[in-house]
Amino acid sequence: MGYTILIKNGRVIDPDTKFDGICDLLLKDGVIEACEKEIRIDPDMKVEPEDSAVDEKAAVSENTADLTAADKAAEAAEGAGAAGQKTADTETTDTKTAEKPDPEGPYTIPGADRIIDAAGCYVMPGLIDMHVHLRDPGLTQKEDINSGARAAAAGGFTTIVAMPNTKPVIDSPDRVDYVTNKAHNAPVHVLQAGAVTKGQKGKELSDIAGMKEHGIPAISEDGKSVMNAQLCKEALKVAAELNIPFLDHCEDANLVHGGCVNEDTFSEKEGVPGIGNEVEDVIIARDIMLADKTGAHLHLCHCSTWGSYEMLKKAKNDGMDVSGEVCPHHFTLVSADRIPGDTNYKMNPPVRSEKDRAALIKGLQEDVFEVIATDHAPHTRLDKAGTLQEAAFGIVGLETAVSLTISELVAPGILTPMQMAEKMSSNPARILHLENRGSLAPGKEADVVIIDPAAEYVIDPKTFASKGKNTPFGGRKVQGVVMYTVCGGQVVYEKRD
Repeated sequence: MGYTILIKNGRVIDPDTKFDGICDLLLKDGVIEACEKEIRIDPDMKVEPEDSAVDEKAAVSENTADLTAADKAAEAAEGAGAAGQKTADTETTDTKTAEKPDPEGPYTIPGADRIIDAAGCYVMPGLIDMHVHLRDPGLTQKEDINSGARAAAAGGFTTIVAMPNTKPVIDSPDRVDYVTNKAHNAPVHVLQAGAVTKGQKGKELSDIAGMKEHGIPAISEDGKSVMNAQLCKEALKVAAELNIPFLDHCEDANLVHGGCVNEDTFSEKEGVPGIGNEVEDVIIARDIMLADKTGAHLHLCHCSTWGSYEMLKKAKNDGMDVSGEVCPHHFTLVSADRIPGDTNYKMNPPVRSEKDRAALIKGLQEDVFEVIATDHAPHTRLDKAGTLQEAAFGIVGLETAVSLTISELVAPGILTPMQMAEKMSSNPARILHLENRGSLAPGKEADVVIIDPAAEYVIDPKTFASKGKNTPFGGRKVQGVVMYTVCGGQVVYEKRD
């Protein structure tokens, strides 16, 4: 029998079909079955049952890390759910095929395995994060594939792209296979990017074609830039030939000089070395020119400067195949927000000036920046201990991205909910060539997130599914709560009290 989920009364926001309105969404056998103004249940319908099998994914909740299918069925039958929330779910036992006998009448089905009331909520395609550090292999004390995937599910993400700067570096087909195999039972889709150079040493290209055959959707040297311009140009040529994007970490290593925060009056007062805008901007300018020469799709990672906005806008206006992402911490914080000495504010690139933040927000509003990505970078407490100069760069982001985006951009009217869905789902799907994701059109993969945009809460790192608790947003009041995440037609996360 096919497994079906009926999501009722939600505000369905689908960038692929440009639909934004209240309707019902039917998921069956891992795909989107229908999106109709009303989908009714008629248990007396006489329809021949279908035989099908659906792979069960591990459901994730705040209180239960692993719900089996039997657990979920029993729980729903007992009427369990998110008490006091706007959403509620029920379950029926009839899973026969839907039909619409009267073209003028309502879409009718004989039953559903699960019914979710999404009244007052956004219903969007499952979110896609193009920039995540899972630390696996080799650094699993910080995060591993399964813990990172659970954090993704809790954050509304159904597809994540892991960066290759692990130990060892993901620079060969067999290492790509390691991640793919380990992620087989993860609650969300985990894709692995391949390193540009062997060992990320910047001396020799990795087996990019071989990794592409084993499933990488992109290449990246994230954590550093390919400083040899000729080698970078060769990599961009290969990326163009293979039709995969080059995810570009822009940082001129020769200009860093031990910097650990933004270079400004605040860093001077603290007596710590700063990272100037030119560190990022020099490589952006170089790589845009190289991408123009080679025809590759260049995607600028974690843009943080006003210069990135200006250069990316010009490149787009010139007709280049380029894109860029902004992280929530860069459109939320500025250097003045930092608490002196607090290493949870240390990330690379750093949070910068109000001028920079304003340019990033303007770029998101104008669609110069097409993607919101987290740069999720979990660390242990020990990694973040010590001084600003001693502590590791990076903060976690998978479980705060939705609330920060709604609080900082959607609620104030800077972005529409449709633009949010574009930047966090459909645009990443397009850039990564994920044709069946980032959409709620019938026949696409049943990856869905249900978000209550009005619900408020205070961020508490202790509740994170991620192993990493390193965030500057602990104690911050925000709005926008992920209520359900559905991946492959299975509920893999639901909000619980």
